[in-house]
Amino acid sequence: MQDILRQLEDMRARARLGGGQKRVETQHKKGKLTARERLELLLDSGSFEEYDMFVEHRCADFGMADKTTPGDGVVTGHGTVNGRLVFVFSQDFTVFGGSLSEAHAEKICKIMDQAMKVGAPVIGLNDSGGARIHEGVASLAGYAEVFQRNVMASGVVPQISVVMGPCAGGAVYSPAMTDFIFMVQDTAYMFVTGPDVVKTVTHEVVTLEELGGAQSHTGKSGVADLAFANDTETLAETRRFVDFLPASNREQPPVWPTEDPSDRAEMSLDSLVPADPHKPYDMKELIEKVLDEGDFFELKPNFAKNIVTGFGRIAGATVGIVANQPMVLAGCLDIASSRKAGRFVRFCDCFNIPIVTFVDVPGFMPGTDQEHNGIITHGSKLLYAYAEATVPKVTVITRKAYGGAYDVMSSKHLRGDVNYAWPTAEIAVMGPKGAVEIIFRGTLDDPAAAEAKTEEYREKFANPFIAAHRGFIDDVILPHSTRKRIANSLAMLRNKKLDNPWKKHGNVPL
Repeated sequence: MQDILRQLEDMRARARLGGGQKRVETQHKKGKLTARERLELLLDSGSFEEYDMFVEHRCADFGMADKTTPGDGVVTGHGTVNGRLVFVFSQDFTVFGGSLSEAHAEKICKIMDQAMKVGAPVIGLNDSGGARIHEGVASLAGYAEVFQRNVMASGVVPQISVVMGPCAGGAVYSPAMTDFIFMVQDTAYMFVTGPDVVKTVTHEVVTLEELGGAQSHTGKSGVADLAFANDTETLAETRRFVDFLPASNREQPPVWPTEDPSDRAEMSLDSLVPADPHKPYDMKELIEKVLDEGDFFELKPNFAKNIVTGFGRIAGATVGIVANQPMVLAGCLDIASSRKAGRFVRFCDCFNIPIVTFVDVPGFMPGTDQEHNGIITHGSKLLYAYAEATVPKVTVITRKAYGGAYDVMSSKHLRGDVNYAWPTAEIAVMGPKGAVEIIFRGTLDDPAAAEAKTEEYREKFANPFIAAHRGFIDDVILPHSTRKRIANSLAMLRNKKLDNPWKKHGNVPL
């Protein structure tokens, strides 16, 4: 018996060593942790239960029969994050460069299947050179099996991809179908084709960082949500992020204890909106002052900055925040912001997370660039997301709500449950000056008369009361009472029931 136990421990030790001490040291020299070190930081101490430690590849071609490593380049299993169950896989770059084989893929698929059965998030730590070319189509089939699970798990359990090294070729499509992507600066890269192929085909000379680094994907493409300085910070922030999410679509978001009173008044909000309607202000100040302890986990902060998305808590319970940002492009909706917010709203709706929307939007961004690149289609993504959502929706209009953008931003007409406005709200088809120019086109030659008509329009529509008279606004509230009114509304909506007509699925304007 002792010999068997000793043999087992020897096999475990070999599996834990991955590709060997030399490759582990190489990983460390790059500023990267190993697959198992990453799991130790991500999961609660002692909580990890590993699956398939002894799985090996089955490839016999190109001398691979003599090159086997227990685990085959990925560590899989389940553990807890702050006491809550999660399923994880962590690719091991020290074993065949973390490349995906048929067996490697089977390990990932097993934990994804289990996660869907029991209802728990899946967190993937990606650090891979791509498909294992020695296996040919078998490795490609493995990727497709993972992709299929990504699709089946979508909207069932939260999926988080943490890119901590290379992620290239077909490998990028698995993270792309997950709900959130975090990257590590300087060591993480995502691209369909690498710099050498780009140079050969298009003659462009581009670096890894420029093509698919963390800054490129968080700031330009919007593929990734956040980038962090190193492995340790990334995993710590991932732990913090998981605390906002429900375990599955069958559960409500978690509620954490808070000492921040839900009826707290914030008097500084009474002077947040400037008297000059053309002067910007920072919408994040409002968000942070409304949320518990000012704790706001912003997503995609460097992409489409004219709209703000992220998670916070009110009365201890998670809420999703969507807010126009007057500091950037005056808060206009454009292609990028519509895509960003639309996807976020749909995630919240999938996982029973109430949506709080702060509105200050002068309209959709004009211009040939926007029109020719499909703002009609992309803008309708956000409209579709809000209209489809059945979770509690509370909206606060702080200043401008003009034109179609008023409708899109969780208006009463898109089944907004509670819609408030501040006294500074302006709800109209368009701004006073533009409206007068159209209404009285060719009839107002006198500048004084034009100004008088502009003031008349402003008095009639640059306030929330016309909408309130029609019941499109439930109440005009004092800014300092915003937190209390939102908290009360969310408490009232806690048992909301609303079903969409039966359908296989809608046809989202992709």
